[in-house]
Amino acid sequence: MTNQQTVPSVFVNKVHVGGYDRTFQAHQSGLLKKLLQEETGYDYDLIVLGGGSGGLACSQEAAILGKKVMVLDFVVPTPHGTSWGLGGTCVNVGCIPKKLMHQAALLGQALIDSRKYGWEYSKQVKHNWETMTEAIQNHISSLNWSYRLSLREKSVTYVNAYGEFVESHKIKAINRKRQETFYTAAKFVIATGERPRYLGIPGDKEYCITSDDLFSLPYCPGKTLVVGASYVALECAGFLAGLGLDVTVMVRSILLRGFDQEMAEKVGSYMEQHGVKFLRRFIPVSIHQVEKGSPGKLKVVAKSTEGPDMIEEIYNTVLLAIGRDSCTRKIGLEKIGVKMNEKNGKILVNDVEQTSVAHVYAVGDVLEGKLELTPVAIQAGKLLARRLFGGHLEKCDYINVPTTVFTPLEYGCCGLSEEKAIEMYKKENLEVYHTLFWPLEWTVAGRDNNTCYVKVICNKFDNDRVIGFHLLGPNAGEITQGFAAAMKCGLTKQQLDSTIGIHPTCGEIFTTLEITKASGLEITQKGC
Repeated sequence: MTNQQTVPSVFVNKVHVGGYDRTFQAHQSGLLKKLLQEETGYDYDLIVLGGGSGGLACSQEAAILGKKVMVLDFVVPTPHGTSWGLGGTCVNVGCIPKKLMHQAALLGQALIDSRKYGWEYSKQVKHNWETMTEAIQNHISSLNWSYRLSLREKSVTYVNAYGEFVESHKIKAINRKRQETFYTAAKFVIATGERPRYLGIPGDKEYCITSDDLFSLPYCPGKTLVVGASYVALECAGFLAGLGLDVTVMVRSILLRGFDQEMAEKVGSYMEQHGVKFLRRFIPVSIHQVEKGSPGKLKVVAKSTEGPDMIEEIYNTVLLAIGRDSCTRKIGLEKIGVKMNEKNGKILVNDVEQTSVAHVYAVGDVLEGKLELTPVAIQAGKLLARRLFGGHLEKCDYINVPTTVFTPLEYGCCGLSEEKAIEMYKKENLEVYHTLFWPLEWTVAGRDNNTCYVKVICNKFDNDRVIGFHLLGPNAGEITQGFAAAMKCGLTKQQLDSTIGIHPTCGEIFTTLEITKASGLEITQKGC
């Protein structure tokens, strides 16, 4: 049952604590006392609000540890009526369909490249939006089903209803028919995630779509205006342009806020060179429908953020990607005293994801000051369940979390941006190694030389430890993942230099970096 090879093997209230050392550790940390005083008489040991990545990970882990668990999940339809199944944003309207549409666009580029590699085809190649969305939605439906099956196999009760706290240990569940049921639990986990923000201008909810609508849109969006410069905005603009659509991005201020700005501008520059138009320093003030249809025609009026200039233009589709709001305002948190950042609705937690109410916890995108990434929510959810019900002490590590922006030219990073590194360590204490490079696959295809770029930020006074890793190039996600593991182990520049690269790959660039920014030496590539 426990895989423990030693004695004693201690259980408290059906929870396996461990041997002597683990039991004594649990006593010192106060966990043993908590387990001994665990309250009973509730319907469930744990109720999780939210069936997304974090909620599902936490609920299933708690069930594996022998607890009686319920998951409440309810998707409030978008203004356009779009809804979806179990699995949260990532599975239904985020990472999964985004990466698949990105792949569709990459295949289009591969078709162009293939002629240079000797492939001959005379038939005109065109993209069918409906075929793509149907295939992607079929895949998502299979994932929804597998999640439901997984909950059932682990005896987790799944209720498709909207949960709202009515008392400290009691929630009200409201289903689609507005029927109310009440449940109690010893502990709760809030994992309700976020939903896209709207502009609050005339016509936004009536005529605009968001990423919540895009991936199941039953028709090709046509000429599209993407409002915003977040990673969601740039990823969507990138794959829509890659599918052959006329795409404009309206940017209020900077690209990819929170990311390294040198890398962000290079991402934007590549997109601009490959057909995406950027309208800088403008914000929409109104959107009017001038023609109905699928798609119809919309007139967008926008004003400059730097002066009196106004512009107007006709688009088929307006996609809003201006940020996301936490789904915490209407779940009764104020009734039970859970403290939030009133400005953004984010929940304040300590280092073990515990809120201001001792038996209420939170994971995922709703947390104040934490990364809004699916794998982070999954890790935090699993570890939370193990601490609550498995006698474990391990906390979620929010440092050096890798991520990738799946723009047409992918941007992978781990650790600090150059701006943040300078702010924390001062410029004179850093060494930044960088170079442009030309992927071998791009050479025969005749694609942009001196566009792909890498940089590694090192702390000179900590053994040249790598504190920032940045890559702009193909397959950036796959490459960044491995280097992120190395950074977890304390990767230094000397260790990078002593690593033998795999030739010919893009990843090997990081094992041969010699030029520092401070040297001012040329980094453009002149040959192979």
